[in-house]
Amino acid sequence: MSANLRLMLLMGRVIAAPAPAVLLDALRSVQVTSSSGAASGFQLTFAVAKRSPVMQVLLPSGALDPKTRVIVVAVVAGVPHVLMDGVVTRQEINPGTAPGTSELTLTGEDLTLLMDLRHVQCSYPGMPSHLRAMAVCAPYAQYGVVPVAVPTVISNLPDPTIDIPAQSSTDLAYLRNMATDAGYVFFLEPGPAPGVSIAYWGPEVRAGILQPALTVDSGAATNVESLTFGYDGLSRTQYTIPLTEPNTKITFQVPVPDVSLLRPPLAVRPAVTMREEPLPDLTGRTIPEALLLGLSRTSASAEAVTGSGKLDVLRYGHVLSARQLVGVRGAGLAYDGVYYVRSVTHDIRRGEYKQSFTLSRDGLVSNTPVVIP
Repeated sequence: MSANLRLMLLMGRVIAAPAPAVLLDALRSVQVTSSSGAASGFQLTFAVAKRSPVMQVLLPSGALDPKTRVIVVAVVAGVPHVLMDGVVTRQEINPGTAPGTSELTLTGEDLTLLMDLRHVQCSYPGMPSHLRAMAVCAPYAQYGVVPVAVPTVISNLPDPTIDIPAQSSTDLAYLRNMATDAGYVFFLEPGPAPGVSIAYWGPEVRAGILQPALTVDSGAATNVESLTFGYDGLSRTQYTIPLTEPNTKITFQVPVPDVSLLRPPLAVRPAVTMREEPLPDLTGRTIPEALLLGLSRTSASAEAVTGSGKLDVLRYGHVLSARQLVGVRGAGLAYDGVYYVRSVTHDIRRGEYKQSFTLSRDGLVSNTPVVIP
């Protein structure tokens, strides 16, 4: 690794410890993908030989078996960034056809995988959805998982004499279904320290301190290798809820409230709404449940402006993080401004650290007067 880049690798069953030196010496590349609303994944590639300690000791002893915990920490300019806290799901060996070409590849997912391995039947009488989310995450404290749940924007406290919320699925499926119904997301954010993760159940965070700006087409100030944008005019949909007037029996289509209830706007000109559809799956839902479902569907379709690009972390000077905000400069009046970082893929090799990323927001023209570098 270069002077400005160091990599830490920790492994274990429940508690992870520094990986053996022979394994670090054999490490050839690391790839980690993080995205909003989905599980994160990783892939570690090692150069091995038939008689190496990795092949002779670590593999036969089960030290690299599936369900082994893996923590990846990148230290850039002296600042540690926990990129992944997950478990191995697959092991592949490629013996190679020439000396020095044999490779061992470990593939895995973040700790949400552990939440998706066992079917659970449980009831939560009188508990609102955010407290249910906290209760579901509680057993994973042994892995350093700290739950953070945000109450829904529309209160929907179930009456225990009429409706008792019940789970009949894996913990992960239940958490995601509750999040979808509320217009929220659920994910695990590794860090801030190795061995600790935040289990976040709530709205996508569209506020806070911006990450250092991505600068394009600005001469020496340019810090990205590529960055392109697109505007999909068919992505945004106006959902409506049918209401029937009891006396005349006339049905009205009532528009679902604007998505800004969940996501503060990032642009002055919101994307044009070209589609209008009735909200599906309303059978048996209360009015608060229907409104929350409408907010969920509307928010999912609101991100009409997207961007994608690549950067060199050592030139950028920071590690771009998914699920946070970042500024963009140099793309012109329509596309400059603040974006939500939807996904990031980290590609690390010796002396090299590249990132691929995707951005999104709700329209054109920034609602901030200037983007600070």
